[in-house]
Amino acid sequence: MMAGEMLVTRLNLADPAQRDAADGFVMAHPQGTPFHRPAWLTGVERGTGNRAHMLAAVAPSGEIAGLLPLHHVRSALFGQALVSSGFAVDGGILASDPAAVPALAAACQGMARDGGIASVEIRGGPAPGEGWTLHEGSHVGFARPIAADDEAELLAVPRKHRAELRKALANGALRVEIGRDARHRRAHYRVYSESVRNLGTPVFPARLFREVLAAFGEDADILVVHEGERPVSAVLTLYHQGRVMPFWGGGIADARRLRSNELMYYRLMGHGRARGMRVFDFGRSRTGSGQAAWKRSFGFDPAPLSYHGWSATGERRDVNPDSPRHQRRIDLWKKLPLPVANLIGPFIARGLG
Repeated sequence: MMAGEMLVTRLNLADPAQRDAADGFVMAHPQGTPFHRPAWLTGVERGTGNRAHMLAAVAPSGEIAGLLPLHHVRSALFGQALVSSGFAVDGGILASDPAAVPALAAACQGMARDGGIASVEIRGGPAPGEGWTLHEGSHVGFARPIAADDEAELLAVPRKHRAELRKALANGALRVEIGRDARHRRAHYRVYSESVRNLGTPVFPARLFREVLAAFGEDADILVVHEGERPVSAVLTLYHQGRVMPFWGGGIADARRLRSNELMYYRLMGHGRARGMRVFDFGRSRTGSGQAAWKRSFGFDPAPLSYHGWSATGERRDVNPDSPRHQRRIDLWKKLPLPVANLIGPFIARGLG
């Protein structure tokens, strides 16, 4: 594919040289995220079955000038789309040359048309150009610097929430464990699956978490809070260029009483500091949600996020949990026994993207 003097090609992520070239570009780019990395693309593909693609804009010099990571997300319930990046809160076009942006956007549109794919969803990055719709106001992100030490971190939390955190710190029954092996994955899945069921959301396949951990290696781990031997809160975290990025986390019903989520994120900040991280990126939340309010009470200020969409037909797939058409399904899902939710949830969730 040619766009002016910019060649756009699909990289072969199974080729170590091409994979390393793409990863090097992402790691060197100031706007690069874990969701641009080949590790994310391949981990999600192996964990969900949604095929990964990496479009690269190549300058006349032969150097990569831009990347667009994509997943072809398919679902009998929700339709299909090219998503940058699938199962992520960020992604989009990553370019060192402005000319790469429209070239990659056009190539992506062509890929969708050729594949009979109804729409494209780009989460973050620069505006792709004409013909794309800007979607903003639905989500906000939260990030702030990690404090110099534990006491400074505690004082960075507003007073009311700090009092709750102190109660958790004083609870001798709570202990924290960090790792990547099978027992950490089991504890995380047990907690996370209950957490999302209680929110009315199908849980992702356990394989997704396993494959992402394997793909990222030491750049990902799991923190679990136990009450005695019972896991009560857990989070899978990514580490990228000085940023701690808790991604898949939650707590069981008792977490609120125990304040174990407060303890989990506070200890994760300290763990990130020990790893040399500088920023705690709390991820995105829906604007006006209880989750957004909870993050603000932890001392984080919201920043609006912008997404971009394109459709050959003008229609977008509807995967918004706030959509009226999904409310009855959500209410029913909350009532499912956890074993049933965990049995059928992954078949639905792998098509959400």
